[in-house]
Amino acid sequence: MYPVARMFYQLAVTRTAPPLPTTGTHVSHHRCWPWDIDLWMELNNGRTLTFYDLGRIPLARRTGLIDVLRKQRWGMTMAGASVRYRARIRTFERVEMQSRVVGWDDRFLYLEQSMWKGQTCCNQIVYRSAVTDGNGIVPMHRVAEALGIDPQSPPMPDWVQAWIDADALRPWPPAR
Repeated sequence: MYPVARMFYQLAVTRTAPPLPTTGTHVSHHRCWPWDIDLWMELNNGRTLTFYDLGRIPLARRTGLIDVLRKQRWGMTMAGASVRYRARIRTFERVEMQSRVVGWDDRFLYLEQSMWKGQTCCNQIVYRSAVTDGNGIVPMHRVAEALGIDPQSPPMPDWVQAWIDADALRPWPPAR
């Protein structure tokens, strides 16, 4: 089940947080509860993706994107992701999450998020996200204009660009 109460909590604790620039980093804290674990007594990989929602939505709010989406009657969808898991998050452990926009191209916004226990990065994800309307994907230059930011993306980190390039080679639809 989706952690609606946790999302409301994250939105409540950030309601008075200062705005962030588009590429600013939102920091949040989360705890792994017994209902978040898998059979190996660690944070379930699917729940990890849900945890990332708990950082990404407040980030969108703090950068002004949520207000723009509401005003324009736009939506937002995920169009791809790549995750690295490196250290276990066990029951009752607290993690710090860092969430930020790393850049955009003509169609997509790219976000990076990571979870940390102290100096140890437990996992990291890069997302490709799209703003949508009734006609499909809204071009990023329109989103940038609505946000009042430069439509030119900051330079994409090399590793994100390599992921974009590699994913473009992936056949779609996949072979059966």
